[in-house]
Amino acid sequence: MRRRTGQPIELTPGAGDLPAQLFLAKAMNGAKTEAKRSTINWMDVLWLAFLAGLALLPPIEETHKQEILLGFGVIQLAEGWLVARWPSRGPICVVLWKIALATILVDHTGEVAINSYYYPIYFLPILTAAEYFGPWATLFWTSLSSAAYCSYLYPALQDFEITAEDYGRLAIRILFFYLAAMVVNRFVVENRRQTQRYQELAETLAVTNRQLEQAQAEARRSERLAALGQLSAGLAHEIRNPLGVIKGSAEMLSQKLGQSDPLATELAGYISSETNRLSGLVTRFLDFARPLHAELSPQAITVVLDRALSDVATLWKGATVQVEKHYQPDLPLVELDESLCEQAFLNLIKNAYDAMSANGGRLQVRVAKSEAGERQGVEVRIEDTGPGIPRELREQIFNPFVTTKKDGVGLGLSIVSKIIDGHHGSMRVEDASQGDGKQGTGACFVVFFPAAEGSKPVAEPAHAVIS
Repeated sequence: MRRRTGQPIELTPGAGDLPAQLFLAKAMNGAKTEAKRSTINWMDVLWLAFLAGLALLPPIEETHKQEILLGFGVIQLAEGWLVARWPSRGPICVVLWKIALATILVDHTGEVAINSYYYPIYFLPILTAAEYFGPWATLFWTSLSSAAYCSYLYPALQDFEITAEDYGRLAIRILFFYLAAMVVNRFVVENRRQTQRYQELAETLAVTNRQLEQAQAEARRSERLAALGQLSAGLAHEIRNPLGVIKGSAEMLSQKLGQSDPLATELAGYISSETNRLSGLVTRFLDFARPLHAELSPQAITVVLDRALSDVATLWKGATVQVEKHYQPDLPLVELDESLCEQAFLNLIKNAYDAMSANGGRLQVRVAKSEAGERQGVEVRIEDTGPGIPRELREQIFNPFVTTKKDGVGLGLSIVSKIIDGHHGSMRVEDASQGDGKQGTGACFVVFFPAAEGSKPVAEPAHAVIS
């Protein structure tokens, strides 16, 4: 660069580019992670040490230079807090402040501002923008920083004549600004992408672990059911024969006595009725222990469900229960054994009615498309407004002899679970909802049936209410 009076003054020579290269190396090695920091860490200390080193370099007695470097230090310490407090506006403010301070610092550290050895300070706002923004926004902030630096070209042109070689050096500096911005931004973007990938992988592993735990719990329950089923079958067969003898003897005794001994006749009747009750219990044991042979065929699940709802409502003698049915249209067919599936639904619906027997209530039956893992199918939700099932019993509610009824045996849900397993489905119990996303009283049994292969959707009404 040559003064217009004829005295030559060169733009900062090649030696002045060395601090830029060193600064770029430091900045690239010190690129922060994409996580917005809210506390002081070792990188902040490193930046402060770097700024302190600049403060000890000439011009040392320049007060404005020291104040500007102090401002840089304050902004660097407050950067994490600002970004955490204002995620959208915080990075913009930080980059703008750094550009402004860099521009003022260059003005106070050289006789001719554009010739200042401190021009690499512009790497600080450029790298900050590369950390927080995407590629296009990074290019914008780099262009703004370059424009702020080149703004000192106009005052220099008033007193000096700039040669083509000087323009070449200036272009090299600006190109290094863009190079640093793109390299750091590429690193940050790739780091974000890897972080997101790891988060998605962690979420997938968490879901897989939950499914594995559920599968292990179901396997343990199946093993317990199988062992107990074998024991129950043996006991049931051994008990049934004496029961037959007791019942036959009681009936013969009642016929022999006739009206001659009313008391003995009444006692014989008690024996016969209690024997019948025990025989029914033994039959349930045998149903539980008997191997399940489900003859599956593609069917519409809502047909079987409607029949079970109608049967329970017809025989119900307790308080009024309002039934609400919510069926999603175009449900796929599922592989069902009609009689076994109806037995399972009868048990679940009867339990819901019994839970609301005191004051009545509302039974909601929802059927919708669903998926379990990679399997497509249909989900049936049976919700009541009864007292619900205590959380401490939910893990054991499908085990034999676990019941919330005073006069219950605890085999009903075990048989239902066995039937659902025979359909290759799954079942769980949840809290009932109030319909607005809030938790309500009552229990909700959720049953999943896998869709039949190649089945076509069946047109069903989307919503129906039965009182």
